[in-house]
Amino acid sequence: MVRRPAGLTRASLPGGRLSRVRLTPPPLVTGLSGRFTSRLHDTRVASWLGVALGVSIAVSFTTGLVSHFMQHPAGWMQWPSRPVGLYRVTQGVHVIGGLATVPLLLAKLWTVYPRLWRWPPFRSAGHAVQRVLIFVLVGAALFQTVTGILNIAYWYVFRFFFTTAHYWTAYILVGALLVHIANEAGTARRALMTRPRDGVGRRGFLLTVAAASGAIAATTVGQTATPLARLAVLAPRRPGIGPQGVPVNKSAATTGVTAAARDPAFRLTVTGRVDRPLTLSLDALRALPQHTARLPIACVEGWSVEADWTGVRLRDLLDLAGAPAGARITVESLERGGLYRTSMVDPPHWHDPLTLLALGLNGAPLALDHGYPCRLIAPNRPGVMQTKWVHRVVVA
Repeated sequence: MVRRPAGLTRASLPGGRLSRVRLTPPPLVTGLSGRFTSRLHDTRVASWLGVALGVSIAVSFTTGLVSHFMQHPAGWMQWPSRPVGLYRVTQGVHVIGGLATVPLLLAKLWTVYPRLWRWPPFRSAGHAVQRVLIFVLVGAALFQTVTGILNIAYWYVFRFFFTTAHYWTAYILVGALLVHIANEAGTARRALMTRPRDGVGRRGFLLTVAAASGAIAATTVGQTATPLARLAVLAPRRPGIGPQGVPVNKSAATTGVTAAARDPAFRLTVTGRVDRPLTLSLDALRALPQHTARLPIACVEGWSVEADWTGVRLRDLLDLAGAPAGARITVESLERGGLYRTSMVDPPHWHDPLTLLALGLNGAPLALDHGYPCRLIAPNRPGVMQTKWVHRVVVA
């Protein structure tokens, strides 16, 4: 009796002659015959999904680092103020791309989950380490995806601080992914080079996954690209919805600044390493030369919207006070506490003529929830660093 080689099939004509021979990709699971029979549980499909998922994770990791180091720069770091919309683009890609990754991740897990049922579970100490790292990879990917979605939905059911956990888990995810790529690169390369004739089902599955990712991107990109705002049916914030046509994340009522912001005795002070400390009323601020800049407000949750901001150039105010050209500036809010009650403004930003202490928005005085009586607005900065309800500028 002649044994047929593994991976070959034949259809017989009368007389038993061989009509055709067809190659099929290697299965993901050996043993457990008949339990995982779908052609989609194979190495070729898993490899294509892995390539797409790897690219998506790399983009999310890179844009996430941009966001992190813009908010928490090292002592030697000074981010440029131009291009104006750089953060708007990078964070939009981070969030929208992260959401579009969800179908890729779910499809990948569905394709490879039969591997969890391999027996024996590990063949050696080295193989046991590989299995543990795969568990770490899957766990980190699911953690980043789930907590990221909860964060942009403002549903904080977890007790840990999202930003810190998201940042450090990203390194765990990328490290585990690199090890996985090193282990599986040869297998994936061979699978991708195989050209099976019965690939219609696989192709349809991959196209369906791609279409799902595309649909998610199309229905959220409008929160960043204003002309597509009407399509943003899945976005947590949509341009044009909010006081003066601009969304808000944090209101005056929830931060307890309402009385202080509306107090007629409000004064803005400029102090620290200056030649002439300043104390200015709201009327005095309005009497200074006013400038209008069209700038985006871009938040870490991925939404952004352009608006016309009117106010005093920060560099003019600091020149009036006699601040050194290389000084670092701290802007303080009327808020009593919170992680973002203050923000640092480095020389590239405060020297930029587009950086304002804004008193007006879209042709009207600032609404209370947008930072009345005075707020910071600057190019290429995360929204959490565009401090609202400013009452003190400290020069260091």
